[in-house]
Amino acid sequence: MPEGIGEDPLILVSNRGPLEHTRGDDGRTAKPGHGGLVTALGGLAGHLEDAVWVCAALSEEDVAVTREHDGAAFEPEGGGPGVLLRMVELDPEAQHKFYAIISNPLLWFVQHYLWDLGNTPDITRREVDAFDNGYVPVNARFADAVAEEVEARGGRATVMVQDYHLYLVPERVRDRCPDVFLHHFVHIPWPHPDAWRVLPPVMRRAVFNGVLGNDVVAFHSARYARNFLLGCQELLGLQVDMDRLTVEVEERSVHARHYPISVDADALESTAASPAVADHERRLGEKRREHLIVRVDRADPSKNILRGFRAFDTLLDDHPELAEQVTFLALVQPSREDVEEYVDYLEQVRRLVDDVNAKHGTADWQPIELSLEGDFDEVVAAYKLFDVLVVNPVSDGMNLVAKEAALVNQRDGVLALSENAGAHEELGEFAVTLHPFDIQQQADAIFAALTMDGSERRDRLAASAALVRENDVAKWLSDQLRDVNELRGPGH
Repeated sequence: MPEGIGEDPLILVSNRGPLEHTRGDDGRTAKPGHGGLVTALGGLAGHLEDAVWVCAALSEEDVAVTREHDGAAFEPEGGGPGVLLRMVELDPEAQHKFYAIISNPLLWFVQHYLWDLGNTPDITRREVDAFDNGYVPVNARFADAVAEEVEARGGRATVMVQDYHLYLVPERVRDRCPDVFLHHFVHIPWPHPDAWRVLPPVMRRAVFNGVLGNDVVAFHSARYARNFLLGCQELLGLQVDMDRLTVEVEERSVHARHYPISVDADALESTAASPAVADHERRLGEKRREHLIVRVDRADPSKNILRGFRAFDTLLDDHPELAEQVTFLALVQPSREDVEEYVDYLEQVRRLVDDVNAKHGTADWQPIELSLEGDFDEVVAAYKLFDVLVVNPVSDGMNLVAKEAALVNQRDGVLALSENAGAHEELGEFAVTLHPFDIQQQADAIFAALTMDGSERRDRLAASAALVRENDVAKWLSDQLRDVNELRGPGH
């Protein structure tokens, strides 16, 4: 477990929290929150005596729980994450504007280079209103809740803000609590300065100034940290030091840092050895052909699923000898189904799968098997069995699929990994690199991975697995806390 953070209390802040409350026939149920971020932060918070987690009340039952506690922090029933929980009730209309218009897709698309700039986006009164009356007030609600928790602890705390939903929180918290230490981890890519020019100046200045309220701004890769500093220099005219990775703001030094997130190796390996995963292994093994290609993704345009399937189509065109010898298993989880762009994207994926299967398939063989079930035991079984894992995002903060799969694979599988995935900074030398916009190159790279010599496959996988096991999620947390302790200094 990572070291602590000295005597200061810890306040974690994220849009999605560690618990989601629902109500059924048997009454109220509190289920663990989804995602690796929640798991990682829960592992940290559970080892601290004075910690509170501030998050949104996302379900109707979350709101009911929040009201029962008059909006204050409370100790979750049934153990929970091991810390106090404060759930922020949001105005539904403001929450919709904050999440479905600004956070996703506007900011997400900017930061993943997804906009077709000749046609989209159009910044209209709708987007300006959503920022002013959604993103700004929701961030203000979060910031006020955080400030109240800091003040309740004497005005001193370490606040760790998570991700792109809450860019405006740090500046507001610092204005109210000047003795606080603010650390913000951005889990998605931070693009080059010109990408931010999609946003009107007032919006992008608000985003940058909000983030610059922090003492530390952290990313998954060195490239994103440099991009952040370049943006501060080019868009705000601030003085930056690219060697020290700092930017000067009103006599403060804001530090950019990079810490590649990873997985809980022991927990994942335990899951991989479970009977439930073994059942899926048997099912997949019974119907596999000579080669198995796997991808595991959310149905998100940034994941580049369509080009991955087009590359597979090209592979089958170029290598007819692979007919009926290879299956592409795609485990795709529907995502953000309240956002039009994501609904449309999933429909495009379905149509392309149908087209490729109609073109190449036979009476007893479908080249692409698309599953939308989202069963993690099935995912882990596929990790164990792949010959090639395709991870080809347009851009990705990290992409833990590559790390999870490398850790548990048992067939000397080869990673085919986009150069634009954050994971490529660590695993690229052991992977076959994919250029995410080059269909032919991806097809050729996947073929090279399928036909790679056995000893090379073993060496690459072993090196990847060893790196993931050494640099696990505990190290990710420890490295951050080490720097927090160092950078707080005597004044904190």
